[in-house]
Amino acid sequence: MNDDLAQSIRVMTWNIHGGRGPDRRRDLQRVVDLVQRHEPHIIALQEIDSRGQTSAVPDAFDFLGEELGGNSYATRLIRAPDGDYGHAVISHWPMAVARYHDISYKRREPRLAIETILETPLGPLQVVAAHLGLSFRERLQQAEKLVQIVKNGGERSVLMGDLNDWIARSAVRRVLDRQFPGHSHLRTFPANRPILSLDRIYCRPRSILQRCWTDPAARHASDHLPVIADLNLMNPP
Repeated sequence: MNDDLAQSIRVMTWNIHGGRGPDRRRDLQRVVDLVQRHEPHIIALQEIDSRGQTSAVPDAFDFLGEELGGNSYATRLIRAPDGDYGHAVISHWPMAVARYHDISYKRREPRLAIETILETPLGPLQVVAAHLGLSFRERLQQAEKLVQIVKNGGERSVLMGDLNDWIARSAVRRVLDRQFPGHSHLRTFPANRPILSLDRIYCRPRSILQRCWTDPAARHASDHLPVIADLNLMNPP
């Protein structure tokens, strides 16, 4: 590992589609194996779904949290008799107590953003994870709320998640690009032939973002590709 990578931490975001790949079979072990291949220190996962699982199968939130880091915060936004649905932040390092910000829009599906502070060996990092809505007005309001959340954080921040924003020059993208000068716009959906940049990592300041990439092998485990990034927290803000 070169000196730059020795001073970096790795983050990852992935909409796992409930752990269902193109074979329509739910297999969370495929998710775990692909994530572990990249060795992220912190990961945001969307569309975690434990609904319809039998009692012999571990809860999806608990299983992924333990396998991928041991420290996690989750939103179980949809609760049903046979399980829950939501998203989570999972880390190998301790995290400050999470704040859950309500970014729901009118009567549409409930949405929460998870905010925490990751205590890395290179200093604190504000982490915000979100899964935005499907309508344009909904996403724009949610993006503006995310900007306010980050403005109240520290000098170094990362926003990760499935932003559901497929319009190349949308107001949502302009709002977030202004606030986060370091950002990914990799094509991640649909996984078998990605043409849309739905899943993104945004950073501030720009200097901490070293590189970002995706992994086409993830198409076997989900309908989205993940985004992975190395952040150098030693760079001055």
